[in-house]
Amino acid sequence: MKKIFLTGATGVMGSSGLKELTGSPERYEITVLARDSKKNRKQLASFIKKGVRVIWGDLLDPESIGRGVADADIVLHVGGMVSPAADWHPEKTIETNVGSMRNIIAAALPRKEEVRIVYVGSVSQYGSRQAPNHWGECGDPLQATPFDAYAYSKTESERLLMESNLRWWVSLRQTGILHSGLLNKASDPISFHVPLNGVLEWVTAEDSGRLLERVCRDSVPDSFWNKCYNVGGGAGYRLTNYEFETAILKAMGCPRPEKIFDTNWFATDNFHGMWFSDSDYLEELLHFRSGIGIEEYFKLMKKELPWYFSLAPLAPAFAIKAFMKKVATTPKLGPLWWIKNDVTPRINSAWGSRKNWESLPDWDIIDISRPSDSNPRPESSSALNLSNPEEQNTFKCETCGCTYTLKNRTYAFGHRCPRCCKTKTQLDFLINDN
Repeated sequence: MKKIFLTGATGVMGSSGLKELTGSPERYEITVLARDSKKNRKQLASFIKKGVRVIWGDLLDPESIGRGVADADIVLHVGGMVSPAADWHPEKTIETNVGSMRNIIAAALPRKEEVRIVYVGSVSQYGSRQAPNHWGECGDPLQATPFDAYAYSKTESERLLMESNLRWWVSLRQTGILHSGLLNKASDPISFHVPLNGVLEWVTAEDSGRLLERVCRDSVPDSFWNKCYNVGGGAGYRLTNYEFETAILKAMGCPRPEKIFDTNWFATDNFHGMWFSDSDYLEELLHFRSGIGIEEYFKLMKKELPWYFSLAPLAPAFAIKAFMKKVATTPKLGPLWWIKNDVTPRINSAWGSRKNWESLPDWDIIDISRPSDSNPRPESSSALNLSNPEEQNTFKCETCGCTYTLKNRTYAFGHRCPRCCKTKTQLDFLINDN
């Protein structure tokens, strides 16, 4: 029986993974790390009855992490700060996400030939992508966009893991996760940081949980490890952001985007998202997708909504629009608040300039057409064949001119100059060099 240590067990992906793991009690002995709170104790109560062991602790507490890693066969490191909390608390996000990875590596090194670390990365690591450059794959250079502390923290954490000299590791670069809780984020201004004509390849929470269980199975070959993979739902889950907004509003019984938003509430740049040319590769290896179509999944999401969402169709479009404009004007992170207060760095990152924002077209002119569905690249990078993958090499940064050292494998999977990865986020004042 394999011993599994799971962090992030009360989050979206972690809780789905825990559900899948406990469905096979003959295979797994499960320990999870969770912060001690009334909410978490309630959420985990049914799993505790099934034999799940809980370490009530914290990701930044080495002792808590050490207890979980000590006798684990596989560590599923899903926990950490994510949006929208990550956007509001960038310093805490970097401290938590990078710090927890340091703790896991330190705890695992004494057993570096035995324990296997599964890390959940993010599509945000690739940075801003716009059509016609809307396809990507593992091996593409990684660069967090300005002000994206979350993306920086995921990139830095992955780099630390890949350079750690642990024998067994894998990074699963997760995309946007579909779940009913997304609808509760509509009242957060980060929903307007997303370009309407951007793209994202979604995956469901249930498929993500199934992935975590599949990676723990004995049937996973050794050749699977020491690589990075993109996690996506495949062709049917590739949407433009406008298509996603339309679908999610329909699920709530609300009017179309044209009725309740203005186009200049949305950023046109500086947000991650792409369609993966290599996401089917992971499906071929682990078979974690349910096969449910995205339209059917939206119907299932609608059934899970709290009762008060049923009142949404009763609200007139003008009332919804007034509320959403207030959201877009939220202090600090609302795009309209940046305009009102002339926050130049944010304006430039979101639109290029204030002049660009002022010239944004209305709905009857703006281009929200779907970009090409044609995959321009063969599915190959997830199976990169590297000579001397563990060998350290010195590279010269094309941006700042400095030299930096990485393993061949780390470089091949997209990591570049650590200094520029940090400085280009414009978050220098938050980041400790240690």
